[in-house]
Amino acid sequence: MSSSKEEKKQPKASGKASQQGRGKGSRDHRPKQKSQKAVAGARESKQVVKKKLGKPFESYMSAQDVSHGLKRGELIKSVIKINKKNFEQSFVTSPDGGSDIFISTLHARNRALEGDVVVIRLIPSTQSKNVKPSDQTDSTAAAGIGTTETAGDSGSSKTVPGSCKNGSVAEKCPGKEGEVMELGKSVTCSTDTAIQPQKMGQVVFIMEKKHSRVATGNLKAYDKADQTAIFAPADHRLPRVLVPLSDCPDGYVKRPTDFSNILFVGRITEWPADSPFACGHLARSLGEAGQIEPETEGFLIEYGIDSEEFPPEVLDCLPKNLPWKIPEDELAKRRDLRSECIFTIDPATARDLDDALHCKRIGEGLFQVGVHIADVSYFVRPKTALDKMARERATSVYLVQKVIPMLPRLLCEELCSLNANEDRLAFSVIWSIDKKGNVHDEWFGRTVIRSCAKMAYGHAQQLIEDPNRQWNEDELPDIAGGHSLEEVICCVHDLQTIAKSLRRKRFSEGALRLDQPKLSFSLDSKTGLPNGCGIYELKDSNRLIEEFMLLANIAVSHRIYKAFPHQSLLRRHQAPQSHMLDQLVRLCSSYGIKLDASSSASLHSSMQKYSGEEDMAKALVLTSLLSRPMQVAKYFCTGCLEDVRAFRHYALNVPLYTHFTSPIRRYADVIVHRLLAASLGIDEPFTDSADVVEDISENCNDKRKAAKRVQELSNEMFFAIFIQVCVCTCTNIYLSTCVCLLVCLPTCLSVCPFVYAFVCLFIWSVDMSVGVFVGLSVC
Repeated sequence: MSSSKEEKKQPKASGKASQQGRGKGSRDHRPKQKSQKAVAGARESKQVVKKKLGKPFESYMSAQDVSHGLKRGELIKSVIKINKKNFEQSFVTSPDGGSDIFISTLHARNRALEGDVVVIRLIPSTQSKNVKPSDQTDSTAAAGIGTTETAGDSGSSKTVPGSCKNGSVAEKCPGKEGEVMELGKSVTCSTDTAIQPQKMGQVVFIMEKKHSRVATGNLKAYDKADQTAIFAPADHRLPRVLVPLSDCPDGYVKRPTDFSNILFVGRITEWPADSPFACGHLARSLGEAGQIEPETEGFLIEYGIDSEEFPPEVLDCLPKNLPWKIPEDELAKRRDLRSECIFTIDPATARDLDDALHCKRIGEGLFQVGVHIADVSYFVRPKTALDKMARERATSVYLVQKVIPMLPRLLCEELCSLNANEDRLAFSVIWSIDKKGNVHDEWFGRTVIRSCAKMAYGHAQQLIEDPNRQWNEDELPDIAGGHSLEEVICCVHDLQTIAKSLRRKRFSEGALRLDQPKLSFSLDSKTGLPNGCGIYELKDSNRLIEEFMLLANIAVSHRIYKAFPHQSLLRRHQAPQSHMLDQLVRLCSSYGIKLDASSSASLHSSMQKYSGEEDMAKALVLTSLLSRPMQVAKYFCTGCLEDVRAFRHYALNVPLYTHFTSPIRRYADVIVHRLLAASLGIDEPFTDSADVVEDISENCNDKRKAAKRVQELSNEMFFAIFIQVCVCTCTNIYLSTCVCLLVCLPTCLSVCPFVYAFVCLFIWSVDMSVGVFVGLSVC
């Protein structure tokens, strides 16, 4: 389903309004004095950090020893996650599904960076030390369903954060009208399981450097004797970097304060075993820290998002004769659906329209329903420069103020986009289906379509909510192709009827849905600064599209897996981390909130108790908390997993699933289109090996994760600006701001998940708006 946002030209933000919180360097001292302080500061900083490191880092094991150790089960391979609030602490997921393995020091982390695939050796329990509760404040774990970045457990099982046995966990929390609510005294939680010691480990090898080793930050000090300067990344989980003084801008040595608030891009080239500092180079200057465009560019560079213009060799792969028309020989190969009443439903500002629908009655209680997806694979041919670029980018990135497309705009906004009243190539799935959502027949194939209308979700929602209304022509988009407004309205109503049945059926069969709130901003057309902020509300029109996209994705997954059991690119979602889920169930139980987490179906049933409009705040709290134990859904190649049970998608509760419906913005979908075409014998054979498909899957996972993080950072930056620009002067938006704070609180402030849990539960019992601000003060 398309969820693109309209790209807007973003003028450079100026003044205090665009500050994100990076402190500006003082400019009111003479340059000479500051220069001397900068030199002294560099030497003092080096001495302090070296003293803190103590002995050098351990040398890495050899690749051969690592291979043997992994085979014998003496070593563990996992992805490292570093505490956002304490860079000396990090964690890896335990392979047995138990609590995370704690890496307690910078020395034990052994120069690994966030997201690296590392090999660790467990430290014997006799050498392990107890972890203080203050050390357990944050463990950044896997992401939840959809859009939620989750925080995990630090691994200590002596005291469950957020519960207590003998004493208070949260000392005191202000209640209504100055009352004091002593949370800790009212909570008693017992466990039936024996207390397990904290598992601890240390990194002995970096299997894969997933982190880009690129960061944005500031120059802090320099040492003229060593001819180096200290580059301090904005991400405190990264080490400070010694860069050659020759990389620094002209005038830096004489006037260092002039550059104290300039944002630079630095690259780590090595991290010697005998140094607490990494070594690297300054790549370039981005501009003043706190400004929207330099900060955005920094996010993109740091997370490896390619935002450059497409090179000539890529553009050479695009059609040359414009305006482009479908060749006659291609039309002859396809099923012609241009006479059908086909339309798109997307966000109002969407430009990349990659899915369309049609519905017509074909018999007593039977309907023909078609999902038509842009045939991107016709234009993006294998092993071309365009294909290589799309594979590298893997996804479009949607920021608050603009879009970084996966494909050139000629394709994603014109030739592939299913624009109204234009002949377009599509890949279609067509079913015979009844009102109860039972599929009687299905067809896959390449088609040519002509959408008769571009509807926004708002238009479709109006049609659903007010079916008997008499519409004026200017209230809805133009209807082309000889179709009438009444015909479109009838199609929308029939689709809604079937979608409701499909949704009911899906949840009755055990599906789980955790809808995380998404922030939505309105921007000033002149300054580009946010002048409004709210929660994007999902309505029936969104759910209508979602149901048919899910139905198409599931149908295609079965088709391609049957044809290519060892080369199919599917998407799986593992069950939640059991120890985290158990802790959350106990925590909720101590507040009288009963959750059955034995399966996705039972969890959904528990959540349904709070589905009413009066329980919206409660559902928001529970959804946020429940998303934290959830694992990330990932692409994979079927030939690289032996157990077919591992193919399952937990949240959807289906054995097979893939992505087929958004090839304009996801490269995984392009591969699925090629697999489907090969399975139908309507395109060249699919010859990629399982290893190649697995490499593509892993890159798609990595790029999707990076894009998600950059989108979050963009939201956080604009929200911080919105608070500064609007909230301080406008009291009438107080309540909506509180809801937004609830959404942003865990990520914006790196709040401990269990402190956040207490804040959420306090909001539940007292007042939502008051509770969020209490949470801010507590944290």
